[in-house]
Amino acid sequence: MSVWNPENVTDVAESIGIASLNREVVEHLARDVEFRISEVLTEALKFMRHAKRTTLTTQDVSQALRLLEVEPLYGYESTRPLRFGEASIGPGQPLFYVEDEEADLEKLINAPLPKVPREISFTAHWLAVEGVQPSIPQNPIPTQQQVDMAARGPAGNSTLAALSGNDNPNTRPPVKHVLSKELQLYFDRVAPAIMDPSNEDYRNAAFASLKTDTGIHQLVPYFVQYVADKVTHNLKSIFTLTSSMQLLAALLENPSLYMAPYVPSIVPAILTCLIGKHLGPTSSSTSSQSTNNPDTHFALRDFTASLLAQLARRYAPTSTTLKPRIARACLSALLDKTKTFGTHYGALLGLTFIAGAAGVRSLILPNLGAYDAVLKAGLEDEGKKEGAEVVVQAIIRALGTLEDDAVMVNGEVEVNGHPEGDALREQLREVLGEVVGMRVFESGRQGLIKAVLEKDLVV
Repeated sequence: MSVWNPENVTDVAESIGIASLNREVVEHLARDVEFRISEVLTEALKFMRHAKRTTLTTQDVSQALRLLEVEPLYGYESTRPLRFGEASIGPGQPLFYVEDEEADLEKLINAPLPKVPREISFTAHWLAVEGVQPSIPQNPIPTQQQVDMAARGPAGNSTLAALSGNDNPNTRPPVKHVLSKELQLYFDRVAPAIMDPSNEDYRNAAFASLKTDTGIHQLVPYFVQYVADKVTHNLKSIFTLTSSMQLLAALLENPSLYMAPYVPSIVPAILTCLIGKHLGPTSSSTSSQSTNNPDTHFALRDFTASLLAQLARRYAPTSTTLKPRIARACLSALLDKTKTFGTHYGALLGLTFIAGAAGVRSLILPNLGAYDAVLKAGLEDEGKKEGAEVVVQAIIRALGTLEDDAVMVNGEVEVNGHPEGDALREQLREVLGEVVGMRVFESGRQGLIKAVLEKDLVV
């Protein structure tokens, strides 16, 4: 039994001049019409659901007709409601039709012409600059309520001030990163524990948690910012600086954390602890300290250099500018004669750890002759002698990488043509300077001497 009334098919047939149709044909046509309408409605409902709506529109039906390669209907997408009229064709058989609006031709002719539309043009403007909406005609005008609530004075709300246009262009509306109470409590407990020198077990437990905990990835930017603040405001505290570097080392050691996005924020703090001019207490209070004391800045620079080397090894393959930027900063610090020997020591460590033997040969070795005057002045000054001696030892260790990198034949570097005695000493002075050259000559390490003097080693 067809849901579609077969009488409708008969009415349509009569309207186009077909007086009589076989009853069986009428029923088949009625079922076919029902199938076609069902197909169109099914496709239209799909468009409705994909548009996240619960109301079927005429646009959905038009799209369904186009999908089924049927010519769509036109003229039913007006926002005005349709007006239906009722006509009676017999007892109990009303007929509804859409009334056509009658237009007065004389009124249409005498009506004024519409305004000529503006020519199409395109332009661009900034909707917001760093979160602040500029006061330009293209942007919406703030409401009076926003203007009344705008910031007034230092205690005002900067976000409301930005909305009203009465703010500093550099002010950015605050964006809060929501943390769970557990993570907030974790940060509040771990951060002070790391900086507490009185409870070593508590500190070790905090570092162990940072190295292994898998659920602290949301706290990484907070720890990075925490380290940056501590390094910036505690340059005279060796313990605070060392603890900050140990915190970064623990984060880098955690296999569950993705630290690559934070490397640019980490490097400045590490370089500060490596080549900072004055780390720890003033020189007057540390003149009696030994460089072997683990609380001195030399021990801090040693640890920081190893941390920087670890960072470079891990992230240099994905950041091609990481090593060059670090090497450039260290070389600039080494060549600056106004810097302290602590800075020069950290720069030497950084270049040695980052660039290896190739960096030592191309960056450190050519500058040792000019640096000799700085070493001489430092060794002659009682207040700077200890630092200068540490730098000399660092240079010797850096030159040792050339010996390790040399081509070995039967356990020795085989290079011919070197002078001996005074001639060799004079040649080392020319290449390395008087201080370092004499130290290398007096060491008697033939492999080191030959590696320093030879640019191309012959096997």
